[in-house]
Amino acid sequence: MVIRDDNVTPPSVAGGREDSGEGAVAESSPPTSSRLAPQPVNLVLEGGGVKGIGLVGAISVLEERGFGFVRVAGTSAGAIVGSLVAAGFNSTEMQELMAPLDYTKFRDASELERILPLDEGLALWFHEGVYKGDYFHKWISEQLATKDKHTFGDLRTDLGPEIPDSQQYRLVVMASDVSQGQLVRLPWAFADPVHPRDGQLIADAVRASMSIPFFYRPFPLDVFADGPSVMVDGGMLSNFPIDTFDPQEGGPPGPPTIGIKLSARRQADVVQHQVKGDVSLALAMLGTMQSWSDQMHLDDPAVIARTIFVDTLGVNATDFDITREVQAQLYQNGRSAAQKWLDG
Repeated sequence: MVIRDDNVTPPSVAGGREDSGEGAVAESSPPTSSRLAPQPVNLVLEGGGVKGIGLVGAISVLEERGFGFVRVAGTSAGAIVGSLVAAGFNSTEMQELMAPLDYTKFRDASELERILPLDEGLALWFHEGVYKGDYFHKWISEQLATKDKHTFGDLRTDLGPEIPDSQQYRLVVMASDVSQGQLVRLPWAFADPVHPRDGQLIADAVRASMSIPFFYRPFPLDVFADGPSVMVDGGMLSNFPIDTFDPQEGGPPGPPTIGIKLSARRQADVVQHQVKGDVSLALAMLGTMQSWSDQMHLDDPAVIARTIFVDTLGVNATDFDITREVQAQLYQNGRSAAQKWLDG
């Protein structure tokens, strides 16, 4: 895709062709220009658990083609990768960070469970989740600290007077507030004067966003003045928040948005859910709800035109036994999908 000097024009849909092969993308017609110029864009990243390395593959191509990321929004794995991008990690650093990860360590049992192992059903009954999520919380905190990024105040930026002060940040994290019954965008939603927005920890918001219900324990956050909110995976309400940075009707246009979705288009690459008990049933219900909610976006040709669809090989978000070979293939699929989208 060749980019105009003044702005990015997302490719238009030319027939809406579906491609069920590797790195499936929507058919598009890119604009033309005499030269390639670095371009500011907003980036929206879908959640997908262990499939997040596919996002990094797509981002690597966008970097190579001269795109710069003004703001990043993401859910769950998208929030993880998005926080790294917002903190200043480039795609090479993220690949080196994520490729050797032992995802099985993310299944961290409690002290009680290590002494007296509980089955998954009992763990749900006593702890509201099978795993604590503490290992991940510590891991993301340590990575962000290497770039000297700790709180959302460290990600504050100047987006101009037309953007509300509450939205002047490089990162937006989606979480589902089950106390208030709503999707919250962090740090935008922080409204408790006792806990100022700039002082909120980035790692806390990302940990809340990846709290897959019944799998990881919910995460409490002081968002509103009437008490702590109980947060679970943002994907329960919006796994692909592609419209996050869209301007209000009549408002000034900002940088265009590019979305990266961890699934091939429409029904190609639909992940099947094996139901063998209460926990697997709950996860299958969650996965179905996520897919159904975001399918509404994909009925809009304008959304399809600005979305990179990455074939994720039928991998489930919680396949923590994923091999290095599969991780490498997901990364390459991300690169292939971005290349096809940019080249039309």
